[in-house]
Amino acid sequence: MFKKILIANRGEIALRIIRTCKELGIKTVAVYSEADRDSLHVIFADEAVCIGPSSSKDSYLKIANIMSAAQITGAEAIHPGYGFLAENADFSEICSDSGIKFIGPSPDMINRMGDKALAKATMSKVGVPVVPGSDGAVHSVDEAKRIAAEIGYPVMLKASAGGGGKGMRIVGSEDLLEKAYQTASSEAEASFGNPELYLEKFIENPRHVEIQVMGDQKGNVYHYYERDCSIQRRHQKLIEEAPSAFITEEVRNKMGEAAVLGASSVNYEGAGTIEFLVDKYMNFYFIEMNTRIQVEHPVTEMVQNLDLIKQQILVAAGLEVENKPRKPVGHSFEFRINAEDPDFNFRPSPGRIEYLHFPGGFGVRIDSHVYNDYVIPPFYDSLIAKLIVWGTDRQHAIARAKRAFEEFSIEGIKTTVPFHMKVLENEDFINSNYDTSFIDKLLKK
Repeated sequence: MFKKILIANRGEIALRIIRTCKELGIKTVAVYSEADRDSLHVIFADEAVCIGPSSSKDSYLKIANIMSAAQITGAEAIHPGYGFLAENADFSEICSDSGIKFIGPSPDMINRMGDKALAKATMSKVGVPVVPGSDGAVHSVDEAKRIAAEIGYPVMLKASAGGGGKGMRIVGSEDLLEKAYQTASSEAEASFGNPELYLEKFIENPRHVEIQVMGDQKGNVYHYYERDCSIQRRHQKLIEEAPSAFITEEVRNKMGEAAVLGASSVNYEGAGTIEFLVDKYMNFYFIEMNTRIQVEHPVTEMVQNLDLIKQQILVAAGLEVENKPRKPVGHSFEFRINAEDPDFNFRPSPGRIEYLHFPGGFGVRIDSHVYNDYVIPPFYDSLIAKLIVWGTDRQHAIARAKRAFEEFSIEGIKTTVPFHMKVLENEDFINSNYDTSFIDKLLKK
């Protein structure tokens, strides 16, 4: 087992990893930008190293600075968390070349599955259903127009590298394609350092359901069932739940088998997520694989009663997966608390937290790096906390979430707390009658 792990990330996920490391008796190294000097992950790590100015490109995306921090502190492994360099094959390779274990997949696995266009081709080859579209990246507007004409509009352009809704555009007709292509490509390059896009048929009003997988170094791949991530805005998830109240047991099993088949085809190591779109007829289509831990991993932890970060670390150390999958028990929701103003098109709301009280009680979990008087910097993602609840069934979990939000108090900034309370009162949400267009419809009412 590792004696010291560096966490190449910030915020709640960095603190989340530190907590598991402490329970395993592993020393931790936090890295931070100048803007994050007062963040909790810096305070609770055993050591902390400043790696640059406030902007991500000069700090959390600066591989040389992170590797220097690992070397001077004697870290044996690096956990990348999610976002930033978590799906960067070059970073994984540099870690390996430096004799430091990257807690995640190998460069080859990231290239084959982290690159969405290549992952789609890999999945198709082994028989996993995929959305019709380009076989790989499209290299020009003319090529995109030709493929779109073949499969029919609407289509979706997606960044080959990365995720989180960046470099993604829905295109309804040919006359809109060129501008969308240029905008998405520029956004992809700015976000991930890779301007490549691929194109696929846009499936209207689907559910977004993903399967959590874990592979070890002995060739075993397991799946921990599904999460429904259909409540999203601009392709960014806001509410996730496990299990899905939409799919049938037959579809659940088929999706799990498909996910394991796809991950096994590349001898996948570590935590990953196979993401599917499910249409109203329960046909499911592979859309991408995230070769990292997900923001929404806690809902799986709650219904599986396991620590996925611990599983990652055990696998990286060459040990066996400790907890084999079991049927989900109960129901769990995760609500992302963002520093955004829902009344003004969810615009960012950085600033000082003047008062903060988190909810508690049985079945309520808060993952957060913020505290009273903490100043939320304007440089990063707006996620400041995650409220995760567990109940014996879906209705119980909804009731518990309502109770928790009644206790949730935060002043000084705007957050998505009032929006979540509104969702919890919505009849369509209560009855699980929703798809990926739910938020757009709710905001129009």
